[in-house]
Amino acid sequence: MHEPVLRQPPASVRRQTIVSHQDTSDTSQPPSLRRSRALSTALAVVLAAGAFACATTTFQSTWKAPDAQPLQFRGQKVLAVFVSSNEAVRHRAETTMARELSNRGAEGTPSFTLLSQAEVKDMEPAKRKVEAAGFAGAVVMRVVDRDTEYSYSPATVWAVPRYRRFWGGYWGWGWGHMWEPGYIRADRVIVVETLIYSMRQDQLVWAAVSRTVNPDRVEGLIADLAAAASKELKKEGLVTGS
Repeated sequence: MHEPVLRQPPASVRRQTIVSHQDTSDTSQPPSLRRSRALSTALAVVLAAGAFACATTTFQSTWKAPDAQPLQFRGQKVLAVFVSSNEAVRHRAETTMARELSNRGAEGTPSFTLLSQAEVKDMEPAKRKVEAAGFAGAVVMRVVDRDTEYSYSPATVWAVPRYRRFWGGYWGWGWGHMWEPGYIRADRVIVVETLIYSMRQDQLVWAAVSRTVNPDRVEGLIADLAAAASKELKKEGLVTGS
């Protein structure tokens, strides 16, 4: 089977990006683990900050297994997995994922109801538990990057001064003399890897890297991503109906 090739957003999609990263993690830990913990902490901070502007999700890369058949998840148990070292974020994300799966006809189950934060790190016991529960599939999400993007809109002035007359002179010009100050806009961007597995085949069926701008908490991020993924899966012929 061909391995999926997923690419993160290219630099060209950003208007003007100023990103500040400061690694204050324990340097005794492996770099990959430090990065995972840093991303989880950053996600918790960004999503707990409250409402930003309306979230929008776009896919930067998608992949479908060459021999993939339509997913038969309706009425079947599907495991919802959100990979995060932050247990609270994991619980909130998986609860939302399970609800979104159930809303689409499957029986979504958060993985934390089966596996604790410690148990997910021991593969063989985790595998036995999941297989014994009889899941038809699994949906896995993991944050792979986060950014703050800043864009500047310059000030504009529209002016043709006419002061001599009140009516037809200053009155019309004064109300039309609109000075719009420049401003800087900050957008929060979360990049998420989404994987869909057939548990019966133990095979990856679909994969994607998405970019969500201004999510308003983890629940909003997952709901927006689920809606976007559903549309993409329909286009790929992997799901039918709602």
